[in-house]
Amino acid sequence: MRLLEFVRRHLPVQRVVICALAGLLIFYHTYTLFDLYYGSGTDLYEGVSGNTRSYFENAQSILRVMIVSSLILVVMNKRFALYGMWAAISALVATHYLAFFLDLPFRFLEGRHPLSYLKGFIIPTMITLLYFSMNSQGSSRKSNSAGEA
Repeated sequence: MRLLEFVRRHLPVQRVVICALAGLLIFYHTYTLFDLYYGSGTDLYEGVSGNTRSYFENAQSILRVMIVSSLILVVMNKRFALYGMWAAISALVATHYLAFFLDLPFRFLEGRHPLSYLKGFIIPTMITLLYFSMNSQGSSRKSNSAGEA
């Protein structure tokens, strides 16, 4: 029984889920970057020639690095990292819409509905809600223990 209480107190379920979801996104964006620069040829930007490809590719790569670094800080329980995560993910989704509406010939645009890019907000929303619910429970526990004393 003491072990279960220790685990609940020091490793809440919300924290575990936040780490799992952030880890999933970190893995995905790191793998995408690795595959883009060192990979076996799964080229998301196939079919583009000239500087358009390199500018777009570099912009999205920078955004992916920002997402990974902010997610690492979210796992370390840094509240300001949530803002960085949202800014970077929103900018990445915006670049997808930019490519879609400008009809850039990228392979990742083929056969996709314009609303499909919004699914990039699902996991960050879950991370944010879990983060705030965890912090609100922590602050309510502190106020209850202060009231008892």
